[in-house]
Amino acid sequence: MQREVGMANVAFLGMGVMGAPMAGHLAAAGHAVTVFNRTAAKAESWVADHKGKAATTPREAALGCEIVMACVGNDDDLRGVCLGDDGAFAGMTEGSLFIDHTTVSAEVTRELAAAAVEKGIAWVDAPVSGGQAGAENGQLVIMCGGAQEDYDRAEPVMAAFAKLSQRMGDVGAGQLTKMVNQICIAGLMQGLSEAMNFAQKAGLDGEAVVDVIQGGAAGSWQMVNRHKTMLAGEYEHGFAVDWMRKDLAICLAEAENVGASLPGTALIDQYYKDVQAMGGGRWDTSSLMARLKKLSD
Repeated sequence: MQREVGMANVAFLGMGVMGAPMAGHLAAAGHAVTVFNRTAAKAESWVADHKGKAATTPREAALGCEIVMACVGNDDDLRGVCLGDDGAFAGMTEGSLFIDHTTVSAEVTRELAAAAVEKGIAWVDAPVSGGQAGAENGQLVIMCGGAQEDYDRAEPVMAAFAKLSQRMGDVGAGQLTKMVNQICIAGLMQGLSEAMNFAQKAGLDGEAVVDVIQGGAAGSWQMVNRHKTMLAGEYEHGFAVDWMRKDLAICLAEAENVGASLPGTALIDQYYKDVQAMGGGRWDTSSLMARLKKLSD
C-alpha cells in the first residue's frame, strides 16, 4: 500500500506508558512505525494492537527510517538506545532525524546531539508534559530544542500526539524548559497538598472548596485533575514519585551549573524522599498529601 503524502517511516524506541500511546497515534495518523522495547513482549503487544513492526534492537528499528523517536527512562537508557553497534545511530543514515522525548539532563542531550551530528544525523530534544493521559489522548505539550530547520521537520510528525509544540532554542533548550515545568509542578503539588490537608483538618468539604477556588487565582491543572483522588487518599495512578525525583535531581544539578537557587525545590525533593520511604515510590506525585496526613494524624 502506498503511503499518503507527508507520511514518514518512523522508529519509536520505548514502549512504556508514554511511548506506546505516542507511537499508536503515529500509526493512526498513517506513518509507517517500527517499534523497539528492551522487554520485547511490550513491543509485540503494541504491534498486535497497532500493526506496524517490532525490531529486536534500536539499530534494526532505525534502518530505513527518516525519523527515529525515543521515550525511555533516563540518561543511561537514552545512551543505551543511541550508541554502540546495536544503537539507533548505527542504523540511521545521513540526513535522518532523531527526536528525543525522554526527560534527561541537558548534559546528555548535548553529548548525544554532538555524536549525532558527527554522523550527519539531525537532533531535536523534545521532552513532553501532560502525563499518561496526555499521551493516550494525543494532548501532550512538547518543548523543543534544536535548529529551526530540524524542528520544522519534527513538528508535523509530533503533531500526531501534541496539543502544543514549540521550539525554545538550540539543542538543550527543550530539556531546560522541561526543568522549569517540573520545578513548577513540585511547588504546585506541595501547595495543593497543604491546602487540601488543611481543608480536611478544618472540617471543610474539600470538593466544595475546590469548586469555589478553582476558577480564581489559585486554580491549576493539578487542582482540577488531582483534588478528588487526593481527598480520597488514592495515589495508584499518574506520574510516579520515583520519576519525579529523577527529574528534580536533573533540575537541582542544572541549577548548580547555571547559578540558580532552588531552595523550595530542594526541600520538596526531600519530601518526595519521605514518600518513597513510606512505600510510595510508584504513587502519583500528588501523594505529598499522604506525607502530610501521616505527620498530622
